[in-house]
Amino acid sequence: MIRTLTTTLLAAGCIALLVATGAAQKTTRVHDGRGGSPHDRTEWTIDGANISITYGRPSVTGREIFGGLQPFGKVWRTGADEATVLSTSKTLVLGGLTVPAGDHTLWTLVDEKGPWKLIVNKETGQWGTAYKEAMDLGRTDMKVESLPDVVEQLTISIDDTPEGGVLRVEWAKTRASVAFTVK
Repeated sequence: MIRTLTTTLLAAGCIALLVATGAAQKTTRVHDGRGGSPHDRTEWTIDGANISITYGRPSVTGREIFGGLQPFGKVWRTGADEATVLSTSKTLVLGGLTVPAGDHTLWTLVDEKGPWKLIVNKETGQWGTAYKEAMDLGRTDMKVESLPDVVEQLTISIDDTPEGGVLRVEWAKTRASVAFTVK
């Protein structure tokens, strides 16, 4: 009886902590990629903003990714198939870039030597090779790090921080990230 009560209280405390921090992540499989990459929609609540990212999740499968499959100096769809979509219910400041509430697409300019650029684009609904620079809301630098182990399947996630959050893109042996705040 006491053990059951203790377990119940512990579980309730963990749930309350997740609700209080507002950073619980929910991932939903959007579709199976129709023979290609699976597509996920991942959702967070950060400082009162409901944020979701819908993207294709390609796998490394033995390929050289950055500098190979994704050439340096070329804009990348930050996913597979359709353009990756960032939806936010509140204005975000990604790096120094103000992103209004609504839907936007995410692109990345991969650089071999300098910082990568996260590109936020105003156009949505396009295939991931139909990038139009004229529709850019803007660009911001991303911090790039090497990872000790391979991340087989592309993963985009958000970490809750006291200042707001950090958007992370991990694939192969690379992590690119940018901090943001909610307005």
